[in-house]
Amino acid sequence: MNRLLKVVWQASLIGILGGALALGWHAMIQMPGESYQGPLPPATDEIRALEGELRSHVDMLAGEIGERNVFRYPQLVSAADYIEQTLSEAGYEVARQEYDVSGQACENIEAEVRGTERPDEIVLIGAHYDSVKGSPGANDNATGVAATLALARAFAQNPTPRTLRFVAFTNEEPPFFQTRHMGSRMYAKRSRQRDEHIILMLSLETIGYYSNESGSQSYVFPLHFFYPSTGNFIAFVSNVENGPLVRQLIGAFRRHTSFPSEGAALWGWLPGVGWSDHWAFWKEGFPAVMVTDTALFRDPTYHTSNDTPKNIHYEHFARVVSGLQRVITEFTQSPRAASH
Repeated sequence: MNRLLKVVWQASLIGILGGALALGWHAMIQMPGESYQGPLPPATDEIRALEGELRSHVDMLAGEIGERNVFRYPQLVSAADYIEQTLSEAGYEVARQEYDVSGQACENIEAEVRGTERPDEIVLIGAHYDSVKGSPGANDNATGVAATLALARAFAQNPTPRTLRFVAFTNEEPPFFQTRHMGSRMYAKRSRQRDEHIILMLSLETIGYYSNESGSQSYVFPLHFFYPSTGNFIAFVSNVENGPLVRQLIGAFRRHTSFPSEGAALWGWLPGVGWSDHWAFWKEGFPAVMVTDTALFRDPTYHTSNDTPKNIHYEHFARVVSGLQRVITEFTQSPRAASH
């Protein structure tokens, strides 16, 4: 009888643990709404205009300027100047956060629209403008910068209840990635020292490559069991702690945008989950979410000399940025942002 009770107890414990794991995993990947399926609707004049704007920024950063990092320092400076000029022309007063790396001045560039009702609550939209050594970095990450600039232009004369801040970070790529010289690490530390109330940091990372071919999307184990094998979607990704934010953001995207989308709130140590500037804000306790096309898990030109403007899918890219504009508008107007 004792042996039978022991077997029953062990089976019950396994069942309870298995159920808890299943519920936890379900919470990580279950998102509100449904990803859009089927042919995309005809592109509007708004999408066509945005497509041209994004293409212009990517062509300048990854085409005319090209590889930009501390190893190609004049190009890094040219990129920073272009970003500042673009923001200034949109009507912003632009500030720079300068810091030294081996005798070279590296700069984060910021501009903001003060909130009309809750100005102390900051929604920060950011992207890194440097490229990895040996690559012109069209998708990684001229697309993220182009989106940041386009969104900044869209909101320049349209303030929202909460403050919007747009930041272009330097030195995200190796050898500075997740070190003290990473631009977003420097910025997030300063924000914490200033006791800024950042309620969301949205990292725009590698968002311009899409494919309708089956098998074009890959994952780390075991994500391929739960997500599509076709790389035609945009992803909202963060750690488990920021799960409510991921669900709030992708829910808004799916309500407003006819474009495939996936969301995940996963363990931060899982490869890819923390691989951008949002990681730096996690380190300082700020809520942060990455928007991405999943980079190396889809884009064959990732971190190569072939990451050029001609490989960007500009219409899809424009649809995503248009959707993000609506997501940001809704988030800044929501009575209460999701807690993380």
